[in-house]
Amino acid sequence: MNELPSPDGAGLATGALARRLGVAPTTLRSWDRRYGIGPAVRTDGRHRRWRPGDVAVLEAMCRLTSSGVPPADAARAAKEALLRPPAPPVGGAAERTGAPGVLPLVGGGDARQECRGLARAAVRLDAPAVEERLAEAVERHGLVVAWQEVMVPTLHAVGRKWASSGDRYVEVEHLLSWQVSTALRRAPHAVVAGGREGRPGPVLLACAPGEQHSLPLEALHAGLLELGVPTRMFGAAVPVEALTAAVRRLGPVAVVLWAQTRSTASLPLARHVADARWGVTGARRAPTVVLGGPGWVGRPAADLPRPTGLSDALAMLAGAHAAGTAGDTGA
Repeated sequence: MNELPSPDGAGLATGALARRLGVAPTTLRSWDRRYGIGPAVRTDGRHRRWRPGDVAVLEAMCRLTSSGVPPADAARAAKEALLRPPAPPVGGAAERTGAPGVLPLVGGGDARQECRGLARAAVRLDAPAVEERLAEAVERHGLVVAWQEVMVPTLHAVGRKWASSGDRYVEVEHLLSWQVSTALRRAPHAVVAGGREGRPGPVLLACAPGEQHSLPLEALHAGLLELGVPTRMFGAAVPVEALTAAVRRLGPVAVVLWAQTRSTASLPLARHVADARWGVTGARRAPTVVLGGPGWVGRPAADLPRPTGLSDALAMLAGAHAAGTAGDTGA
């Protein structure tokens, strides 16, 4: 949904501007009251309406506070900045040179604005604001779009900023990753039926041994629960013996093996899991092994499907579970 100025040209409402900047509306009101950073226009009902000049001051305020400048000093500097030449536009020199508090984001439109607000909140280490932005993204767009268009671009931007800034911003990446993980676990999901006799087994989600990057699997886990597909999430660095034992105990319809890097992507391991069997003699079964993550790129395996993204993975695994249900009921 576009956050545009009101038809009479009065500017943005406080709530819309807060979402754009990645701060709480109460923060904007507090800055107005304490430091005089307020809108030039107020409606008859005293509602704040923020025009482009007001927004520019607040953007400068956010950049400065993100860099550790005390709010009172940041407010003075932000207001003084109006008397100086304008800063480079979005996507210009400020982003290319890695100015404090600025993260290199890709994409455009509403999603880019939401990413920018989320990134600014993360750089300030404002956990409540990050939590609020993530919850709003899931509610507004749904889990899949929120993951693909808001969470992933912001995580990548933080990662690029960290990589180009030495050890700076690592705390931002940790905080944002934790909040994204929390948002995924809190996402709405369907009631998943228990493992009764005659039902197909769950989908198992596991990182390859040595692989610590489990966040994409958490998104897949949340998406499967939203669809009502039973899952078992094992997370990072699952030993092959443990994964094989789980396959034989649970009889899953599919196993997703995640590898973020080529060093953890092992086709012999994947085929070993695919060869695991369960069931009575004469009717033994094996799981479908699905390869997830960029680590598998360039390692062709026609017998092991590799989805192209979250939507593709959800469709593939939901289809596998539905086929298992039909097979067990004789449909």
